[in-house]
This record gives sequence, structure tokens and C-alpha cells, in this order.
Amino acid sequence: MRLYPLLAVFVLIGLAVMSFNPVDKGKESENTFVNKGLADFKSRLDQLKSDVYQFSEDRISVEELRNSLSRTRNSFKEVEFYIAYHYPEFTKTHLNAAPLFHIEAAGTSAYTLPPEGLQVLDELIFSDEAAEEKEKIKTITDFLYNSYSGFYLSTVKNGLSKGNNKTLPLRIELIRIYTLGVTGFDTPGSLNISEEARHAFIGIKKYINDDAYFKNYNVQQANQVLTEGINYLSDNKDFEAFDRIEFYKEYVQPLYEELGKWDGREDDLKEFSGWNIKSKNLFSSDFLNPYFYTLLKSSEDNADLRSLGKSIFYDQNLSQSGKMSCAACHLQENAFTDLKVKSQSNVEGKTVLRNSPSLYNAVFAKRFFYDLRAFYLEQQAEHVIYNDDEFNTSYEDIIKKLKTKPEYKKAFRIAFKDGKISKENFSKALSSYVASLYSFDSDFDRFMRNEKEVSEDVKKGYNLFMGKANCATCHFAPHFSGLVPPFFNENESEVLGVTAKPINHLPVELDADPGRGNSPVQKEKSWIYDYSFKTVTVRNIALTRPYFHNGAFNTLEEVLDFYNEGGGEGLGLQMKNQTLPPDKLDLTKTEIKQVIAFLNSLTDISRAK
Repeated sequence: MRLYPLLAVFVLIGLAVMSFNPVDKGKESENTFVNKGLADFKSRLDQLKSDVYQFSEDRISVEELRNSLSRTRNSFKEVEFYIAYHYPEFTKTHLNAAPLFHIEAAGTSAYTLPPEGLQVLDELIFSDEAAEEKEKIKTITDFLYNSYSGFYLSTVKNGLSKGNNKTLPLRIELIRIYTLGVTGFDTPGSLNISEEARHAFIGIKKYINDDAYFKNYNVQQANQVLTEGINYLSDNKDFEAFDRIEFYKEYVQPLYEELGKWDGREDDLKEFSGWNIKSKNLFSSDFLNPYFYTLLKSSEDNADLRSLGKSIFYDQNLSQSGKMSCAACHLQENAFTDLKVKSQSNVEGKTVLRNSPSLYNAVFAKRFFYDLRAFYLEQQAEHVIYNDDEFNTSYEDIIKKLKTKPEYKKAFRIAFKDGKISKENFSKALSSYVASLYSFDSDFDRFMRNEKEVSEDVKKGYNLFMGKANCATCHFAPHFSGLVPPFFNENESEVLGVTAKPINHLPVELDADPGRGNSPVQKEKSWIYDYSFKTVTVRNIALTRPYFHNGAFNTLEEVLDFYNEGGGEGLGLQMKNQTLPPDKLDLTKTEIKQVIAFLNSLTDISRAK
């Protein structure tokens, strides 16, 4: 644990800067419930710290320690909507970080740091090795206690941050409950999903009934749904049997839509989050805002611009050889993939390093390429343009070619007020077309919007995906990619230990591609990213084989078999930092078929027609 002294420095730095947040509009006294909730969480942490030390001295049992942690976590869940909204970075880094190593930037460098917070404690204390991890549990508890104590003292002295919109934290919490809570992401050891969701509902209910702000709204309907939801969560505690469809349709979605009616003030999150606050359903096409992820603005986009972007997308003459277009590797009839193990280069018989992911919903990302080397959509195109194995050209040469074509001169005049054929306008046109390729009208989306029915296998497969199969802890709903909820402003990459061939081909060997470990992004150089790859969406996955970055898996059955064994580490490969749990999932053949039935129900290519 040599890194923990260094971590202490960053805890102090975090406490010094944690007042920065996207909604800091001033300070005010919050309602009584929030103040009491913050104090209660502090009190629970006091007791937890005492219990951890007693456990280290064998004075209490592991079961008593687990109960103490559960009470602490439940207390946090009641005020999480407030803390995590107004202090997101502090919460994510110090209070409830995922139990994985991470990097923290410091200028042009970065430090690799171990995780800390409630999730880490949940995984450790509810593990079979808790008795052997006493010192580690003490260390992490001390950091959590010190981090929150400093935060709490600051709030007592200086007050709490306020935003313009009091319902946004509550709606964000509903997203958090559904995407991170009931999937088990937030409780990797205990899987106490119902208990924690119940306390989150309790916190929301207390808040809307305690704060005078809400007296201007009819809270009766929300109170009724919250009360019924609390009772439902009390009665349905089994992680694997929990019905995520019923919970969403009966409680989460009605609350999400109702709270959305309560406040039409300024969107506090528009510069911070890709979530569209005006959406009424997590499974609607407008749930995410595509213009958050591009340099293109909504006010600039239009049908003429998309048409110009489509022409650029299919134009082979823009590459140096005159033989390669964007469509060469992203074919519309194949859900904008090429169905190849690895995509072609501009040299006959040669491929590029990896295969082509689908462009459907590609815009909804903060990082691009399997190794996350590009930071926005326009930069992704730039990499392709300058890549020797792909377009092998430059913006200057492309602009020269466009200026010789009368049809492009006319199209740019129509699409842009200045009519210029420039790098900036070229990028906007291409982004407009790619951003139009969203895919949220699948059978399953329509089912979750109560517009049609799906089979029982699809329903069971979805509940497996969100639960026992452990898929949704990386492929987060509703986008089903590594775009992290509830703010949807960062992308995850995962170390899976992907094998060079399907696992029924012996011997089982690790694929040689280092992935993000070989990324050109210098400030992210760290061993934790060796063999790490972007978590892409599984929407339209039925149409986008072969699978994984190396295209080595031809069927979804082969993919599920790999995950069922616990990835590379579960198969016995030596992995330094596999982020996929190596435990076997124990999915039956029937369950695998049901998961695949759900995945097939995510097919929607209607936008390209």
C-alpha cells in the first residue's frame, strides 16, 4: 500500500477544491432535512470508524461490521441526491468511488491512485477475505472519515451550494438509482440494491415534503409513487429476482416524468452533462443531447448541413488515394460497420489495427476510438484524415478538392451563412451527419415506453443483463455503453483480458493489442490501462459482428461464454488489473439465450433510411 501516503496529499487537495461544482450559484442554508441528513451521515461514519477498529481487534464480528457499513451507506443514500449533484467530483473521488485504481491529473502528469470510499468498503467488508483485509479496511475508512469530516465542517461554516433548479438533483438521483443502484454497480460486495434504493426514495420523499420551495407544487402524486416504491423495495430484496422492468415502469419513470414538470428554470447542468433535462423517459430518443458531445451547436444544425455531411461521408475522392471514404469501413447496410475482423487500410491486403465500431449512437461519447485517444467527434475524424493507413491526407488538401467541385460550392453556400469551404465548416457538416445516426426506437425501447410488447425471453434477458449477468455495470443503461451515468460526461474503458480467439480454441491466449496502454495521451500513461479498451454500445449488436476490438469472436454465444468464465483472468490468464470481475457468472445455456434475445431486441436502423 505504498501509494496511500501520496493519496493523503490528494485528499487534502480535493478538500481544498471541492467547493468547485457545475451549479455553484452562491451559498444558502438548505432545508432542515438536508442539514439533518448530513449530520446523520457524519454520525454514522463516526460509528463505522469505531466499529472498524473494534473489528481489527476482534472485538466485534464481521456480521456486526457489515451491519454498521449498511447503516452508514443507507444514511448516505438519503442525502446522496444533494451531495452528488452539488459536489460531483468530490463524491465520485472520495465518498463513493468505484473499487478500481484510477489516475488523477496534476498538470501534464498523472498519478495512479488506489480507490477509496463506500463502494470499496462494500466490496472489502462483504467479501470472504474481510478478516484478512483488516488493515486495508482501516486505511480506507480513515480516508473516508477524514474526507467527509472536512467537507462537513466546511458546510457548517460556509453553508451549502445552491443551484437554480431544485428538482434536477432528484431526477438525477432517479437515473443514478436505476443505472448504478439496482444493477449492483454501487454495491459490488453486498448487492443490497433494494435496501439502498429504498433509502434513496425515503430521502427524496423527505426532501420534497420538508423544503418550503415545493409548497408551490402538487406533491401528492409524487408522494404516492414514492410511498408505493418504498413498499415495493421493502418486499423485493432478492438481487437476482428483482424485476428491473416493473420497478422502472411503476416507480422510476412516473417519478422522473412528474418531477420534470415541477421546474422550468435554467438547466444548471447544460455545460456539465449530456443528459437532456426535458426528456420524459430514459428510453426516449431525446434522453441525451448530441450537441453536448460535438463542437457543432444545435442552432447551427439543419437538414441541409446533414445532407452536405452525408455527401462528404460517402466521397472517396477526399482520401489521398481517391479510393477510401468514411463509408469504406462504415457501411450503412451493416449498421455502419464493415463486418470484418480488422478494417481495411488504403494499402491492398493490409488492415488497420482494429475493427470498425458501429456509428449508430457514436456521437454519444466523450472519448473516441477503442483506446480513447480522441476527445471529441471532430478530433476522431481528424485522426482518420491524417492516418497514413487510412485517408493519408490533410485538411488543406481536402479543402482544395472541395473548392474545385461546383456541387460542393453550392452545398456549402446553402448550409452556412458565410458559405465558406473551410476546415471548421467541413467538420461541422460531417458531425451533423454522424450525430443524426441515433438509434433509440428498437423493440425494447418501445416496450419500455409502453408502445409495444416483447417476448418473455427478452424480459428475462434484460433482467439478467441488469443483474446476474453483470453486463450493465459496464454497459450502462439506457445507452448500454461505457458512457457513465448519471451525468453522461465521461467514458469508461475496461480491462477484460480479451483472448486472441474464442475460448473453445485451445490454448487460450491473451490478445496482444495493449489498447489504451499504448495510447498517445501522455498524461494518462499508467499500467492500469494495459489491455484496456473503450466500452462500446451493445445497441444493434446483432448486426455488428465480429466482436471485440480484435474481431476474434463471431457469435454472441462466444462472447457470452467468455464473460461467463470471468474474462481472461477467470480463464487463468495473468492480468495485472482486470476490471471485469474474474468470478464465473454461472449463467445457464437458457439464460445465455435469454440475454441474447434481449440484445437482439436492441436493433434499430431506422434513422439511416
